[in-house]
Amino acid sequence: MYERDFMEGTRGTMAVDWEERIDVQRMRRERKERALDRLQDSELGSMLLINDPNVRYITGLAMTGGSGADHYTLLTENGDVVHWDTADHASNQRFNCPWLDDIRYACPGLGNVPRASGSASARDWLKDKMAETVYTAMEEYGVDREPMGIDVGNGTLIQKFEDRGVDVDSSAATDIMLDARKTKTRDEIECLRQVAAICEAGFQKITESAKPGKRESEVWGDAVGELWGHGAMAQGGYVTSGPNTWPKHQANTTDRMIRPNDLVYADFYNIGYLGYRSCYYRTFSMGEPTQAQKDAYEKARDDLYDVLERIEPGATTDEICKGFPDREDEHMDWYDADEFWQMTTNHWAHGLGLQLYETPLIWRGLSPDHPIEIEEGMTMAVETMQPAERQGVRVEEMVVVRENGVEILSEWPVSEITRIDY
Repeated sequence: MYERDFMEGTRGTMAVDWEERIDVQRMRRERKERALDRLQDSELGSMLLINDPNVRYITGLAMTGGSGADHYTLLTENGDVVHWDTADHASNQRFNCPWLDDIRYACPGLGNVPRASGSASARDWLKDKMAETVYTAMEEYGVDREPMGIDVGNGTLIQKFEDRGVDVDSSAATDIMLDARKTKTRDEIECLRQVAAICEAGFQKITESAKPGKRESEVWGDAVGELWGHGAMAQGGYVTSGPNTWPKHQANTTDRMIRPNDLVYADFYNIGYLGYRSCYYRTFSMGEPTQAQKDAYEKARDDLYDVLERIEPGATTDEICKGFPDREDEHMDWYDADEFWQMTTNHWAHGLGLQLYETPLIWRGLSPDHPIEIEEGMTMAVETMQPAERQGVRVEEMVVVRENGVEILSEWPVSEITRIDY
């Protein structure tokens, strides 16, 4: 395991002049440099980025994390950036984002506007206008005769570019951005450390809020208020209790009243700080946990740390995934799937960054036949779960790969179930 240097740690969420914190200017610069280096090593002359996380990675703009496609960005091999956005957004960006020199009004051929048009001819016209706006910029920056990558494989939009003589590569841009984003800069790692700290404030609020007779939805509302108060964007997560903890309840918080002897777990996934996403579970018990609950928790925790001990630079995911339980494990008789599909999202590790799921993915259903090598600077969440009578426990850690192992970014106590006395 990586031992964290005493100087590393979460700072506050505000900017100050008296200590170094997350340097957002450096983060923007280094992210763009990583993507540009890979673009220049490719056969492409430019990339058109439509996926929100890729747009944010290059521009620093506060995209939501999905693929609304009402905005898009062109990055050229010379480092030029052209960004298109809807009218009010573009106007505000021109005023507030001096690091972007060329911001234009979007004609969105993908996303909300064409979906809402109700007209096939309108959708086709919008794609053509979108291609025209981008092609005009490509001419201005001298890359219109070079191959262009695009990170969304929309056949009609691609055809509109090809009609203008553009050689479009529908996979290279995605590969370039995945490679640029798979390891994180110093500031990106600090963003993930900060979002973990915010989640821990949410866990603390749950220990203060949960009590018999209180509804899951009320407890979740208290936790979300805490997250927002610390500057987070709460775009996912839930609190479940009792039988809703096993199997996990479709990622839904319900109006079920919490009762004595319940297990409660909180899943803070997709909580964002400066765009960087959490995935962080903890289990709580209402009062003293039963022996079965303690045993299940111990098994889930030990499986998790077995995996963490295997992660280091140069290790491959086919070997690491063996730390997760398989179908022959003594605790696995509750799985009835022929393959590992039932274990998806229950026993795996996935990358974290500007999206909830990034490189790498470590999972028995995939990794044995499709391994990749772990690299220093990768960040990920590792998660396991186990049944406990008619309930279930769940535990997860957020980590960054260091030279000799992993540094654990999540700090909420993990040795045993957090007990809530009432």
